[in-house]
Amino acid sequence: MVKELIINSAPSGVTIALLQDKQLVEINKEQINNSYAVGDIYLGRIKKIMAGLNAAFVDVGYEKDAFLHYLDLGPQVQSLQKLTKQVRGNAYKNHLLDNFEKETDIDKSGKISSILTKGQFLPVQISKEPISTKGPRLSADLSIAGRFVVLVPFSDVISISKKIRSNTERTRLKKIVEGIKPANFGVIIRTVSEQKGVAEIQKDLLDLISKWESFMKKLPTTDPSKKILGEMGRASTILRDILNDEFTNIYVDDNSIYEEIKSYVHEISPELEKIVKHYKGKEPIFEHFGIEKQIKGSFGRTVNLAGGAYLVVEHTEALHVIDVNSGNRTASPENQEENAFMVNKEAAKEIARQLRLRDMGGIVVVDFIDMHKAPNRKDLFDYLRSEMNYDRAKHTILPPSKFGLVQITRQRVRPEMNIVTNEKCPSCDGTGEIKASVVLYDEIASNLDYILNEQAEKGITLCVHPYIAAYIKKGFVSQQMKWFFKYNQWIKVKEVPSYHLTEFHFLSAKDEEIKL
Repeated sequence: MVKELIINSAPSGVTIALLQDKQLVEINKEQINNSYAVGDIYLGRIKKIMAGLNAAFVDVGYEKDAFLHYLDLGPQVQSLQKLTKQVRGNAYKNHLLDNFEKETDIDKSGKISSILTKGQFLPVQISKEPISTKGPRLSADLSIAGRFVVLVPFSDVISISKKIRSNTERTRLKKIVEGIKPANFGVIIRTVSEQKGVAEIQKDLLDLISKWESFMKKLPTTDPSKKILGEMGRASTILRDILNDEFTNIYVDDNSIYEEIKSYVHEISPELEKIVKHYKGKEPIFEHFGIEKQIKGSFGRTVNLAGGAYLVVEHTEALHVIDVNSGNRTASPENQEENAFMVNKEAAKEIARQLRLRDMGGIVVVDFIDMHKAPNRKDLFDYLRSEMNYDRAKHTILPPSKFGLVQITRQRVRPEMNIVTNEKCPSCDGTGEIKASVVLYDEIASNLDYILNEQAEKGITLCVHPYIAAYIKKGFVSQQMKWFFKYNQWIKVKEVPSYHLTEFHFLSAKDEEIKL
């Protein structure tokens, strides 16, 4: 599988597209002022304790208070409270936790009112970004993620990814981390650590320790509700989590981001630095790589499949519903069961892609075409699970129900990617009405008179739809010729097929648009 990352920079932010075998599978947008990203750590102020919910609302500077449930406090929240109080009171000045005495773990079935009090300050980490009408979701179980490991304060446990199956490799990695981790810190060893050397893992861990020290230095002076430690940019985060030898190209159209990503890739995988390339083409990068067209075809209520079938995607506040339709597919008219199975498999592959592409979270209900044979239903379920293995978000897929519905729950940590594919009519601006065509020529002539007589422009070009150009240029004596006699200069008329019927623009001799 060939993977490519295409990064488009704009004044409003950065858009990152992930391609697998030239097909768009993920799209991420990072705003310039991207506060409240997953992983950011804020100094929260407890606003309200909700005993009935066993949760608290926390002020982190967002327009709506963030939500912190008791189960998200983490077992060592009392140690975090103690550390915060001591550091902000200058009673603890060590930037690590070597001499820190941890508190006992809290009761898993306890009450939040016994742990937190109104007005208290507590460092909290964003676990879900603000979505719809809800504020951020928080966790007080802090962690700092790196490429190979995750650093967890107030713990001594070394955990290893379940995807690393070799006992020999698990033992080797555990011994490496045991020898270099600081006291009172736990470490989670990530899947990408497999077969990595001591130097790489040690460097990654030292970088995380440096971030923790930065957190400790900022903690005493950070104002309540302000950010203490920020997660890295979305592009670097994606590279940190998924960069591997399968990547063949990373194209960036902005020089500063290109330098930043090249430097980051050099740090984490020097052998892959050569795949980072600065795109300098004239056309927009997404158009050049065909991403814009894929976006327009992949978002929206209806998604067409290659075999003639299609999906209908509906969204509600509570869940997402995907309906599979066979359309005009007639591959095997005599065997409806086989037809249904083939359409469902094609749909399952696209559904797995759509979930990643739109970053759909929560509950997703899929209505596949009915199949009567149990082996076919099992094969479809297994096929959908295998396609969903590429998805990095945590998810659960339930077997088809009695009514043939497949239910999927998928972790939602960011707002769903929603791109409007329907365009407003440029002629009527969505009103359903346009200017009377009989006055269009008068409007063009009036603007032309103003440009030539009042602004004294020379060598101008009129850009219009081909139909209007034909009206101006054809006939005897043509309108273009009449202008020549009237203004004593030739007015160029350029046909632009992409214009709508009543659209026109004037260009100066330098090919710059003349604003009217």
